[in-house]
Amino acid sequence: MSSMSKLLKNTILLSSLAACTLFGADTQTLLEEYLTNQLDNNPAVKEGSVKVLDKKPLEEIKGWDAYIVDLDVMLKRGNKKIHQKSIFFSNGRYLTTDFTDIRTGDSLRDKIKPKFDPKFYDEEHLISGSKNSKYKVAIFSDPLCPFCRRYVPKALKEMMQDPNKYAVYYYHLPLPRIHPASVTLVQAMKAAELKGEKPDIMKLYTQIQPDNPKKPNYVAYREKDKKKILKVFNKVMGTHVTLKDIESKEVQEHVNKDKKISDELMVGGTPTVYFNGEYDKSKHKYKNAK
Repeated sequence: MSSMSKLLKNTILLSSLAACTLFGADTQTLLEEYLTNQLDNNPAVKEGSVKVLDKKPLEEIKGWDAYIVDLDVMLKRGNKKIHQKSIFFSNGRYLTTDFTDIRTGDSLRDKIKPKFDPKFYDEEHLISGSKNSKYKVAIFSDPLCPFCRRYVPKALKEMMQDPNKYAVYYYHLPLPRIHPASVTLVQAMKAAELKGEKPDIMKLYTQIQPDNPKKPNYVAYREKDKKKILKVFNKVMGTHVTLKDIESKEVQEHVNKDKKISDELMVGGTPTVYFNGEYDKSKHKYKNAK
């Protein structure tokens, strides 16, 4: 279930979005009016607003478009504010929250992402190249994600060989429910950077080992002992990060910044890659860049 669907369900905004009928030519306006009406009629909602941020035609289904929708809601109970983005599909008459390819099981909504806001390209996240490089590649990654560990080192190595061609921006996105240890590793990376110790991001993927306890520098995916994780991290990086360092307000703010960026872009899995501002599902568009 999508984040928007969960939100709608939890706040009783809609009983079903599977197939409602839309009439008229301006689908964007109708969609905003329809969802706004659901908010206005919801007894749990004090006030709310709906705005369509972007429209993308579906290559797979002729005549259908994907709409990226921004929802702001204030609940009556506790004046709680909720801000969410979600994706809806419409052909101007019908509305649905997803399409599934019955041959592959793939969800079409997984292929849709907002455009990368240029404001997220900043010096803090630039790890190779410069703002003047021809192509911009943004990578969201969890250092203990098996898919990331196969993809990130190779992709970084290839792009770092040509800094005039590629500006590489890296965003930490630890997945705590799957790899709790990655949260501490990310905090340690931020703490070391703030201390000016310049940890090597490649070592995070190639030298810290989560797969086999017999390997040197082993850190289990689900390890929660922060001291144990920091011991391995400092050994690999040659740094001197402490528990006090990773628990500092400044480190937490930097980690939360990456999380907010990923939320804005509806990034939930890793690795997620953007190439020149557009979501790259293949993750390999940089290879074909002229």
